[in-house]
Amino acid sequence: MTETMRNTLLFGVIAGLIVIVGFQQSWNSALLIVAMGLISSIMALGVNLQWGFAGLFNVGIMGFVALGGLAAVLVGMEPTEGAFAAGGFGVMGALLLGAGTIIAAIFVMKNLAPGALRTLAVIAVLIVGFFLFRALLDPSVERIEDINPAETGYLGGLGLPVILAWPVGGLFAAAAAWLIGKTALGLRSDYLAIATLGIAEIIIAILKNEDWLTRGVKNVVGVPRPVPYEIDLQNDPAFVERAANWGLTPVEASTLWVKVCYIGLFAVVLILLMWMAQRALHSPWGRMLRAIRDNEVAAEAMGKDVTARHLQVFILGSAICGIAGAMMTTMDSQLTPGTYQPLRFTFLIWVMVIVGGSGNNLGSVLGGFLIWFLWVQVEPMGLWLMNVITAGMTDGSALKEHLLDSAAHMRLLTMGLVLLLVLRFSPRGLIPEK
Repeated sequence: MTETMRNTLLFGVIAGLIVIVGFQQSWNSALLIVAMGLISSIMALGVNLQWGFAGLFNVGIMGFVALGGLAAVLVGMEPTEGAFAAGGFGVMGALLLGAGTIIAAIFVMKNLAPGALRTLAVIAVLIVGFFLFRALLDPSVERIEDINPAETGYLGGLGLPVILAWPVGGLFAAAAAWLIGKTALGLRSDYLAIATLGIAEIIIAILKNEDWLTRGVKNVVGVPRPVPYEIDLQNDPAFVERAANWGLTPVEASTLWVKVCYIGLFAVVLILLMWMAQRALHSPWGRMLRAIRDNEVAAEAMGKDVTARHLQVFILGSAICGIAGAMMTTMDSQLTPGTYQPLRFTFLIWVMVIVGGSGNNLGSVLGGFLIWFLWVQVEPMGLWLMNVITAGMTDGSALKEHLLDSAAHMRLLTMGLVLLLVLRFSPRGLIPEK
C-alpha cells in the first residue's frame, strides 16, 4: 500500500466513524465533532511546530489557549457602560506603574556594582513600586466590579467584529511566549516543561481571580459570533421554508446550519495554517530547525543561533494555539476560565501529536480528529458496553454498580490504551515524519 493510499484510508476511517455518529446519534453531534476536531487539529499543529520541528517540550498549552479566549472577550464584547470612567484609567495607570517598577529595578541592577548596596536598592524599588501599584489598582478594581456585578462587573471589550479576535488571540499568545521564551528557553527540556506548566497555571489563576478583566469564575457569556444566531434563522420565513423542503424542523435546521458555518470558517483557518506549516517544513528554515532538534551542538558549530531559532518557533507555535483558543471561545459564545484544565488542553493535545505523528503536519491533523472523536464518544460507548456486560446481573449488586460507575473513567483508560498501542506498534505515529 502506498503512503498516499494509507493516509487516505486513515482519514476515511475517521470520516466513516463521524458519519456513523450522525446516523446513530444525531447530525448535530457529528458536526460538533468535526468543528472541535478542526480546532483540536489547529492546536496540535501549533504543538507539532514546537516539538516536531524543534524538540521544545511545552506543557503550557492551556495558558496560550486561555489567552486566545481572553482575546475574544476583549475584542468582541461591548464595553461596560461607565466601567472605564469609574476605574479603567486607574487600572491602566497601575499596570503602567507595575511595568515601570520592573524596568526601574532592571536599570538599578545594570547600573550599580554587584554588592549589598545593589541588592538593597533593587529590593527597595520593588517594595515601593508594589505598594504604589496596589494603592492605585485596588480602589479602581473595586469601582469597576461594583457596576452591575450580576451581569457585568468588568471593563468589557471593544465591541469590534469577533472574528478579529482570532489573530489578536494569536498576538496575545505570541507576546506571552516571547516573555516566557526569553527567560525559560535556556533551560533543559524537563525544566522548560515545568516552567511552561507553571506559567500556564499563573495565566489561568489571573483569569479566574481578576473579575475586572474576565468576570473570573462568574464567566463571560454572550460573546458575539461571526455566524447567524439560531433564533434569528428560526424567525426568518425564507429559512423556515427551506428547512421544510429539507424535511427538517426550523430548530434542527438552524442548529445544523450554524455548525456548518463554523466548520467552513475553521476549515479555512486550518487549511491556511497547514499550507504555511508545510511551506515552513520544506524551507531552509524548517530544515535548519530539524537539524537543531537532532543535534544542537553540531548545528551551533555550523554557526546557527540555536536560542534565537528556538524562540522563533516557540512564539509561532504558541500563537497558533492562541488562535485556536479564540476560535473555541467564539464557538462556545462564552469564556469559562474554570474549564481550562491541563488534562484537556495540554495532555490531550500532546496525545494528538504523538498518535498522529510527531514532525508530520498531516499526522497532527489526523491525531486531532481521531483523539477528539474518542474523547467525545468513548464515554457513551463505555456506558453501553457496561450495560451489556451487566445485563444478566442482579439489580443493586455491588459488582454491577461498580462496573456502571466505572464507565465514566473509560475516557482516560482509552487515551492511555491508544497511546500505548501506537507507541508499541507505530512508535513514530500513524503518519510518521519522513
